[in-house]
Amino acid sequence: MASRNFFIVILAAIAALLVYMSAFTVRQTELAIKFRFGEIVRADYEPGLHFMTPMVNNIRKFDKRILTRNYPSEQFLTSEGKILAIDFYVKWRIDDVGRYYQATAGDEDSASGRLGAIVKDALKGVIAQRTIQQVVVADRAEFTGDVVKIVSDNSKELGIGLVDIRVKKIDLPGEVSESVFNRMAQNFRQQAAQLRAEGQQSYEQLRAEADRKRTEVVSTATRNAQIVRGQADAKAAEIYARAYGRNAEFYSFYRSLEAYRSAIGQEGDMLVISPDSDFFKYLNQPRR
Repeated sequence: MASRNFFIVILAAIAALLVYMSAFTVRQTELAIKFRFGEIVRADYEPGLHFMTPMVNNIRKFDKRILTRNYPSEQFLTSEGKILAIDFYVKWRIDDVGRYYQATAGDEDSASGRLGAIVKDALKGVIAQRTIQQVVVADRAEFTGDVVKIVSDNSKELGIGLVDIRVKKIDLPGEVSESVFNRMAQNFRQQAAQLRAEGQQSYEQLRAEADRKRTEVVSTATRNAQIVRGQADAKAAEIYARAYGRNAEFYSFYRSLEAYRSAIGQEGDMLVISPDSDFFKYLNQPRR
């Protein structure tokens, strides 16, 4: 009985060991390849728990996150035969892990070296078509964009996806540094002048539009005011006419009082009027 229990324990231990040797996990940040006696049999594992046949299969894992590699300064010739020393770095990641392993044996340094050679060849071709001025003064994103287009196609043969290429530093020959900097300053001054001119033009357009709208608003308000004033005058004339029609004598007396109030008794005023004029008609009448 004891030997039987011992045998069961041994079998359980062997089974547990086989399960342990058969199981493997792939993390979110990893890519995995399964080999059978050195030959790739699968390279499309999703993150999670997987199994293999012990002693027959083996697994290699690779980082699928974005990798960055800096490259030392390299010399490149411009279209006018001048030498530029350029430092750059490349961001890349593994897109096709099977092809990546076949092209580089899964060695990151080897992959970075081959990718760097491709980038350098692309830089040579792009810089050879440009002058120093065009390389230094041009938009850096436009310059590297041309390199990225070339490298992206060639890097697919390595199973690599190119993320970005950035130039860190451009060293100019001593004899052309000052002239290049002067030309850059001149270009910046021209850009500043153009921006100021465009700003002044926009200001003038906005001001002209504001003046036009102000004129329209004032004209509309004046017209409306004249319409209202005319309607009020017409209404007042109608009221005056009705009042005159009811009692002409009283209406004449009231209007004379209004005239006296406006003309007589104001400081500094002087009237030169004959005493027997119609203006003093009601003042000259005897009391009743």
